[in-house]
Amino acid sequence: MSVERIQQHFRDSAAVKLAAMEALAVPIAAAVDTMFAALANSNKILACGNGGSAADAQHFAAELIGRFERDRPGLPALALTTDASVLTALANDYAYDQVFARQVRALGQPGDVLLAITTSGNSANVLAAIEEAHEREMIVIALTGKGGGAVSDALADTDLHLCVPSDRTARIQEVHLLTIHCLCDGIDAMLLGED
Repeated sequence: MSVERIQQHFRDSAAVKLAAMEALAVPIAAAVDTMFAALANSNKILACGNGGSAADAQHFAAELIGRFERDRPGLPALALTTDASVLTALANDYAYDQVFARQVRALGQPGDVLLAITTSGNSANVLAAIEEAHEREMIVIALTGKGGGAVSDALADTDLHLCVPSDRTARIQEVHLLTIHCLCDGIDAMLLGED
């Protein structure tokens, strides 16, 4: 592999992040406010996604339950991607499209937040989770890319859509991770003050 090819990945990543900064700073701030309000009202955040987005959901939940960069009490967050018994039972007994929706139905309460992560915006099981979250009177914060896909049409007026301005999955995932870090930092700043 050439050094130039590697350097191009860095350049492309930086360019997408700069474009995303312009497009997403205000919606990310609104998402922080929404998440903080839910947590302050004794609600929780459920997170879901497939593949790399599943890892992002787990990363987010771990940062809230544990800590991000500063010590604080754990915050209620749950990745719906982690229980192999639940996932395989739901996929077997119902359909893979229902693996997150059934968990949202069982665990979600009015005022909770669903962090729905899908790079394409077209993951059927994430779309089903969004629909179920609306049934449970939850707010949805969607992390997407590629123009937002079907998620764009599935969101309610009270939801937030953080759509990365890129069509490349790797670049979208890189910005999703940065966005998750912004969300965690913003929640901590609201809880602990800016340092």
